[in-house]
Amino acid sequence: MKLKSLDDLFLQELRDLHSAEAQLVKALPKMAKAASEPQLRQAFEDHLMQTKTHVQRLDQIFEQMGKGSRGKTCKAMEGLIEEGSEVLEADGDDMVRDAGLISAAQRVEHYEIAGYGTVATFARILGNTQAEQLLRQTLEEEGETDKKLTAIAESSINVRAEQVH
Repeated sequence: MKLKSLDDLFLQELRDLHSAEAQLVKALPKMAKAASEPQLRQAFEDHLMQTKTHVQRLDQIFEQMGKGSRGKTCKAMEGLIEEGSEVLEADGDDMVRDAGLISAAQRVEHYEIAGYGTVATFARILGNTQAEQLLRQTLEEEGETDKKLTAIAESSINVRAEQVH
């Protein structure tokens, strides 16, 4: 990996996000299937559709730049998904598992929020207004998903999970 310029770093970070989103496209159906609460299951299914759109936006940026999206595996997302898989495989109460799924999903959202915020800033500095606009749109959606997960957790799941003994 060569990082001789901000352009190089921007491309590298975009590839990392592309890998992260592609991994999520595979992981979210498993999370949706494991969720016992219908509202949580729907949130994961909605986020899957949104994640596919995020991949398309990244592809659009790569195309506009004349670059490929391959060449980087997001190891952080691999780790976050692996931790989430531990929750999927755990024995126990459904509400407690749902609370764990939300926790794992919010870690993913926070990673994505950090990544998209960074690359949107890079795009602005590099004068790539089209990429910046697409990246900020995705950043906003990731924030909305995080807030939605918080609302689901606080309105029912975490309270009901706390009542399990």
